[in-house]
Amino acid sequence: MGGENKKTGAPEKPKKRRVFSPLTRRILAINILALGILGAGLLYLGEYRKNLIEAEIKALAGQAQMFAAALGEGAVATSPSGQQLVSEIADRIVRRLVETTHTRARLFHTNGVIVADSRRLINPGRLVQVEELPPPTDGGRVLPAVLDIYDRLMRHLMRQETLKVYREPVRQHATDYPEVVEALGGETVATTWSAGGDHMILSVAVPVQRYKHVLGALMLTRGSQSIDQAVLEVRINILEIFAVALAVTVLLSMYLARTIARPIHRLAEAAERVRTDHGRQQTIPDFAGRNDEIGDLAASLKDMTEALWERMDAIESFAADVAHEIKNPLTSLRSAVETTARLKDPEQQRKLMTIIQEDVVRLDRLISDISDASRLDAELSRAKTEPVDIGAMLATLADIHEVTGAKDNKGINIKIETIGTAEGTLVLDGIEGRLAQVFRNLLSNAQSFSPEGGTITITISKEQGWLVIDIQDEGPGLSDGKEETVFERFYTERRATEKFGTHSGLGLSISKQIIDAHGGQLTAGNRTDSAGRVLGAKFSVRLPVL
Repeated sequence: MGGENKKTGAPEKPKKRRVFSPLTRRILAINILALGILGAGLLYLGEYRKNLIEAEIKALAGQAQMFAAALGEGAVATSPSGQQLVSEIADRIVRRLVETTHTRARLFHTNGVIVADSRRLINPGRLVQVEELPPPTDGGRVLPAVLDIYDRLMRHLMRQETLKVYREPVRQHATDYPEVVEALGGETVATTWSAGGDHMILSVAVPVQRYKHVLGALMLTRGSQSIDQAVLEVRINILEIFAVALAVTVLLSMYLARTIARPIHRLAEAAERVRTDHGRQQTIPDFAGRNDEIGDLAASLKDMTEALWERMDAIESFAADVAHEIKNPLTSLRSAVETTARLKDPEQQRKLMTIIQEDVVRLDRLISDISDASRLDAELSRAKTEPVDIGAMLATLADIHEVTGAKDNKGINIKIETIGTAEGTLVLDGIEGRLAQVFRNLLSNAQSFSPEGGTITITISKEQGWLVIDIQDEGPGLSDGKEETVFERFYTERRATEKFGTHSGLGLSISKQIIDAHGGQLTAGNRTDSAGRVLGAKFSVRLPVL
């Protein structure tokens, strides 16, 4: 049965069924984000790349030193003016040394003029430039391009130093390369240049010496293709593992979401059906076998639904009882009013007016007690508890009831006894006004059933964290089997001498409700002697102490 909008009264639109619930989307997003952050961190490979560069520069420096030693031994001639490099021999040696190393070598004279370049072939009358062709590709440049962008972004985020771009003039000179200038001064210097994008050129310059005399500087350069390829291969492996991990994560997330979202969705649909159903055929699914929070939620919803039905039954029963109890004095009142209008005898009219007044008083008392009982639940749920001194409260109430008993000419005595309790232990946490209402009701009940000159005994004791208050009278006691019935609403049992309608029958019911809200117990019974003779009634209140 469809529901209605409470504000407009229009029928509610059925809820659309989602392919992925919001909870499923959140679980997927969180798990994928965590895996993505881990994958992004692994893909960067900054330290791995740095180690490869250092190893490559170290190897290049070793080659450069060997090449410089070979040039110092084989390309140096001695003349009257001293030792000097022989250009033709140096050029041949340089090109032969780098043939199998995929390295470019350039030799500079001490005056900065380039003597030899492994990529230039000098033939009679012309100069040939050798260009190394890149390896053939299969056209799959999308991934490297994406990784280049990723590397630039990561370098920017990590504020890494930007490499100086490598530029080669047409006419080269030693001053174009800072590492060569330092090598001519006798130092071995390594430099990393940017070749555009994420590619680099590694450069090492070493002095060419003979007998510790610097005759020139040799600069070896090599591209970062091998490093880039090694990093790319590692990244591809990481991406493959990441793809597998992503697929497993998505599957596990979907499974987790189904085990959480689907039961919650079923519980929500069941709760909606219960809300809109006018009968009681709809029930909450039972997930108690799950042994987790979903099972606890289902059990709580089921208990809550049953508690709501019980509360609705109690409200219906209470309304029926109220109607019945109010109808009796109203019937008597209407009959008395109608009769009074027809009677002419003043004495008869006076008697009927007395009945009318008593019925009005009875109605007023009944309505006050019904109002108190109806708002008790809400008040108990909102009221704040505070430390309450039960001993001082009972002493005050005993004084009030003794004065009341003296005015009624019953002369009832109230005696308070404490058994094994000090004054400080009579304090408990509760709502003072409502607890006072309970003990007023119990004392009033005991006083109404006590004989003239009788004694009401209040005994206070402590039992394993409970404060026990027993209120005993010397009246006729409770009828057999009425120990639980006396706490029902509108139950009244009066003495023969008591006027009808003096009590509404709600006092003990309200008292039990208050004690239950404090986590305590209220019971009733009879006092008997050794022969089993009833000596009076006994009401026991058990409350947890601080």
